[in-house]
Amino acid sequence: MTFVDELKSAVTPRAALLVVGVLALQLLFIASYVGALHDPKPRDVPFGVVAPQQVTAQLVGRLERLPGEPLAPRPVADADEARRQIMNRDIDGALLVDPAGSTDTLLVASGGGTVLSSTLESLFTTVEAANRRTVRTVDVAPASPQDFDGLSAFYLVVGWCVGGYICAAILAISAGSRPANTTRAVIRLGTLAVYSVIGGLGGAIIVGPILGALPGSVAALWGLGTLVVFAVGAATLALQSVFGIVGIGLAILLIVVAGNPSAGGAFPLPMLPPFWNAIGPALPPGAGTWVARSIAYFKGNDVTGPLLVLSAWAVAGTAITLVTASLKRRPPAEPIAREAGA
Repeated sequence: MTFVDELKSAVTPRAALLVVGVLALQLLFIASYVGALHDPKPRDVPFGVVAPQQVTAQLVGRLERLPGEPLAPRPVADADEARRQIMNRDIDGALLVDPAGSTDTLLVASGGGTVLSSTLESLFTTVEAANRRTVRTVDVAPASPQDFDGLSAFYLVVGWCVGGYICAAILAISAGSRPANTTRAVIRLGTLAVYSVIGGLGGAIIVGPILGALPGSVAALWGLGTLVVFAVGAATLALQSVFGIVGIGLAILLIVVAGNPSAGGAFPLPMLPPFWNAIGPALPPGAGTWVARSIAYFKGNDVTGPLLVLSAWAVAGTAITLVTASLKRRPPAEPIAREAGA
């Protein structure tokens, strides 16, 4: 055989297309992670201002006009209300102005991301110094000393997501990515559900009782982990049932390439560029990270929306998988499935 014949035999047109797809994923991975994380800056951070009525409007206006528009300030009635809004995750910080002295108080919540709280502290140290005032910082929802940079919740959710799509991929590789019938689809979904329960519990125990990285309810984290793993796995099964083995690549595109850098893990959402800030809450890594931090540091507040997002992924993935299987399409066996069964 000539070299050209050997090349055609070694790299089939299907394999060539898959390699091109992998190259595209690689370049998108680089573009997404570097694009999201290379130049973090606070943008429109929800921020409360507690000050005497006669100066509130002026102070809010001054903060709105800061270079780069880092803050989205709003008047807050008093210190207790500011703390309540921070714990409810309505705002990320607040400035309490002391009209009788020269030292004001900055409220932050490092449990929502230590980078953001540190950035606010640095910003207001500069702002207050320009007005010949000083600032003291009070952390109303501090991150655990064992939770470096507040990243444990993010890494926990990333681990759950990885487990979800790898489990679904293995189920596909073992016997073809498209379920041959509804019964097989139900079995795969049932297997994924059992895996999700075990994986969710394992992650919650590791970050809680074993490592002490995250405070909060182990049971609540277990429930969250079960939902995250199942949502990602069901979405992956759905993509595989529609697109075949290419669906695994699409799942990686959604969860890893788009979802992880936009999750608010390394840098909280207000520090991400607009595109990643917008898509993060709608994808499983972002929704899961938000809920994990709320469970750990914010008394479980403001989790309804993200839980609905995760539930939507789980329900949609399940429905698409079952509907596609019910169509009883029987395409030729895919090469990867044949190799696995060889």
